This record gives sequence, structure tokens and C-alpha cells, in this order.
Amino acid sequence: MKTKRKKYSASQKVSIVRELLEGGCTLSDLSERYQIHPTQIARWKKQLFEGALETFNRIAARSQHKFDKEVEGLKSKLNHKDGIIVELLEENLRLKKNDGAY
Repeated sequence: MKTKRKKYSASQKVSIVRELLEGGCTLSDLSERYQIHPTQIARWKKQLFEGALETFNRIAARSQHKFDKEVEGLKSKLNHKDGIIVELLEENLRLKKNDGAY
């Protein structure tokens, strides 16, 4: 007779691996408690750490993208202010020329 394998949700897997990593239980304790083969729990742990690198890279990329957008926004504001300064300088020169004509 075939035994039906129990399926674990992602949150259940994380919870079980967390118990292992936080030092509260040994691999064999968890294996007995949840009726899961120890190699399966070890595989979940490996998958967790492999996924962690991708997660941290994605977070870093989002931070870099946010930083780049902020820099572009500041460059745009600076260019706008430079344009206003040029207009004011031109107006100042024009007023000085007109003032000297009298």
C-alpha cells in the first residue's frame, strides 16, 4: 500500500527550517515531530539559503533603482534652477544696459 505524501506550504517549510536554524531543535527532533525525512528538511534549508542571495540582490537592485531615480530628479531640478539663474543674469545685464543709456 502506498502512503500519501503530505504537502507542506511555503510558510510551513519556513517555520520548520526556522526552528532548525534558531537552535531550538535538532534535525532529528524536527524529523520525528513532523514525520519528515531529515534530508527533506536539509533540502528546504538549502533552498532557503539559495533563495536568500536572490532576495538580497533584488533588494539591492531596488535600492539602487530608487537612488538612481532620486539622482535624476535632483539633476532635473538643478538644470531648472540653472536656467532660472541664466534668465535672471540676462535680465540683470539688460537692465544695466538700459540704466546706463539714460
